[in-house]
This record gives sequence, C-alpha cells and structure tokens, in this order.
Amino acid sequence: MSRPTGATIRLDALRHNLAEVRRRAPGSRVMAVIKANAYGHGIAAVAHAFRDADAFAVASLEEALRVRAVGLGNPVVLLEGVFAAEEQKRAAANGFEIVVHDARQLEWLKQHDGPPLPVWIKVDTGMHRLGFTPQDFRAAYEQIAKLPQVAGTPRLMTHLAKADERDRAFTARQLQIFDELTAGLPGERSISNSAGTLAFPDAHRDWVRPGLVLYGVSPMEEGDGPSEGLKPAMTVATELIAVKTMPKGDVIGYGGRWSAPEETRYGIAAIGYGDGYPRHAGNGTPVLVNGERVPMIGRVSMDMIAVDLRSQPDARPGDRVVLWGEGLPVEEIARAAGTVPYELLCGVTQRVNFTVEN
Repeated sequence: MSRPTGATIRLDALRHNLAEVRRRAPGSRVMAVIKANAYGHGIAAVAHAFRDADAFAVASLEEALRVRAVGLGNPVVLLEGVFAAEEQKRAAANGFEIVVHDARQLEWLKQHDGPPLPVWIKVDTGMHRLGFTPQDFRAAYEQIAKLPQVAGTPRLMTHLAKADERDRAFTARQLQIFDELTAGLPGERSISNSAGTLAFPDAHRDWVRPGLVLYGVSPMEEGDGPSEGLKPAMTVATELIAVKTMPKGDVIGYGGRWSAPEETRYGIAAIGYGDGYPRHAGNGTPVLVNGERVPMIGRVSMDMIAVDLRSQPDARPGDRVVLWGEGLPVEEIARAAGTVPYELLCGVTQRVNFTVEN
C-alpha cells in the first residue's frame, strides 16, 4: 500500500449491532438489509458477520446473487421485487423471496411458469414510494393469495417515512392504516426499518428490517450510534502528508474560503472527494489528528483536505487522521456536510484501501 487512505471494517462491531437489534426487538425475526454493497462495507464480509440473521434484504437480483455466491443459505428478499418478468425464474431458481408492490409485478407473477415464489405484498401507508395504495391493496392481496405461483402464505409489509423524527403522529397514523388494511388477514408482518426498530416497539411485529443501525450508525435526527449502544463498523482514516505554517491573513485551498486569523500551523491530509469524503463539508468540520479533534479548513479537494493544527503543536507528517468512525461518529460529519450518513458510508470509493478486522 502506498497512499495511506483506508477504511477499516470491524466484524465484531457488526455482530454486536445485530445482537443489539435482537435485544431491542426480542419478539421479532431480523431481516438484515445489506443492499448497496452492505452500505459500503463489503457484501461478502458483512454477510458472513450477519450469518445468524434470519434473512437478508437487497435491492436487486444482482445483489441477491452476490449474497448467494458467499455460500450462505439465509433467505434473501428482493425489496423492490423483480424489474422484468424473466427475472422471476432466476429468483425462483435461487430460492429468493420477492416483494410485489404494483399491478405490473402482479401480472408478471400470474404469468410465472417456474417454481413457486415466496411473496411479500407491500402496501403504501404514507411513504408514497412503492406499494399498493390502500384502495388497491385488498384486491391485490386476494389475487396473490390464490395464485399457485406463490409459495405459502403471502407476507405483508410497509415502510415508515418519518420514524426518525420527533413527531410521532405520522408514524402512528401509518401503523393505524397498516393495521386496518391487514386486519384479519393471515401472513407475517414487517414494518420497522432502523428508526422504527429503535423508536417504535409497537412497529416491530414479526420481522424488523434494520439497515443503518446494523453498521453502528443512528438514523435519528439527533444523536449517534454510540449513544444508542451501537458500535460503528467503518473507520475511514489517512495520514498527514505535510505540516506547514501560513502567516496571518493568508488563505488556503480553492477559492480561498478560509483566512488565517493569526500565524497558523496547519496540516494536509490525504483524503478528498475522490475518496468519498464529502465535498460540501465546511470549515470547522471535525477531524481527529492523533485522537484529538481539530477543525478542517478550506475547501475539500479531490485528494486532500487541510486541518488547523494550532491545538496540535507536536503533529507531524505521518500522524494518523480519522475522518469518521472510531472516536468520531459519521453522523456528525454528515450534518456538517448537509447530508445523511447513508450517503457517506455508501460513497467511499474503490481507490480507498479496505481492511477487514474480526
């Protein structure tokens, strides 16, 4: 390895977070969401870490096949269902479970001539993304439940839109709509995403579908993973590659957006938006140098950032710099950049050196 920029994935943290989800939802089975390359953590390593999960959830057939290639036999659910009728045969041949969320997918299911498929029926209770409308749900359920192409009893799901917010009224209304629509119907239920798992015990039902919390990150508007008893699994770190001093009044970086208030010792770290560090992180975004917080200064460039070292008189080239993870929650960096932790975790690029630790 030459460039010192890397991401370390801790499998023990992943296992701890799965155990914490089970502690929070003791009466539910856990469908571990490992789409988007396991939120940027690496689907093969994460699947092995979550091998005790009751099922995996992904966004596409291609992702499901990557999970199956790992060699684990856990059920795999296609959260968006199939994107074409011909995908159903491959899904069935591999034992995948599919979500059916609209009339087009229902027609494909009726035409399916391969092995029967386990089916989840999704109803839209307020997210207004995927799912049968409340008006169409019952008719869709009655059709799907009778199809010989469906293996067993269809399961039922919805998705929460505002469980991460303080206002609980919207989520309460979603739960009410779901319960009214599914009253009296057989089939297991799944409602809770990560936020629902943490904040709405009455939404746990038969299955919870955690994503972000499994990686040690809080989905809530405020706070962070460690405050929820979670352990961040990804640490992104690099090194100082230069330490310099600039006189009072000089500016740094593209556009000269930061001016030295006095003679200032500063460092250059080998990380930038080419590695997935957020370009919109502003002056003052925290960075750890040798375990101590210092503020970032100037604009993020493709390969480098600058940090104010006035509080670190002994910092030298080669010293460790943590961008998020160990000792610095990614939630804090996301807020400073005006984005969400999901984007940062999924956005770490291929040129970053990944290391997996047990």
